[in-house]
Amino acid sequence: DVQLVESGGGLVQPGGSLRLSCAGSGYTSSIYCMGWFRQAPGKEREGVAAFDSDGDTTYADSVKGRFTVSRDNAKNTLYLQMDSLRPEDTAMYYCALQVFDPRPGTRVLPLGSCQFGNWGQGTQVTVS
Repeated sequence: DVQLVESGGGLVQPGGSLRLSCAGSGYTSSIYCMGWFRQAPGKEREGVAAFDSDGDTTYADSVKGRFTVSRDNAKNTLYLQMDSLRPEDTAMYYCALQVFDPRPGTRVLPLGSCQFGNWGQGTQVTVS
């Protein structure tokens, strides 16, 4: 089974930085799209940044120039470097893996050219 475990969240002042990590197991990361989503209280979950299977990246307009997604395929680990953080970046951040045949009831969200339907438990980022 696919498992995604996020870490690295926390409380940071505006203008500060955080680096999120996502350790994955149960798949071979190099052939899948992987990405980051976030969900603030009372809002829909939204895509932040992702790699597609060709290694191309996609970023939400709100984070372009501030966030950088990277991956270490040998370690099945995805990272999100977040700089120049703003209060509006406060949210639960979720690591996500591409899904091809989702089970009924699975939350599936698009980002770039991929459909994501495998989710971690999330890590809280608070900018205040």
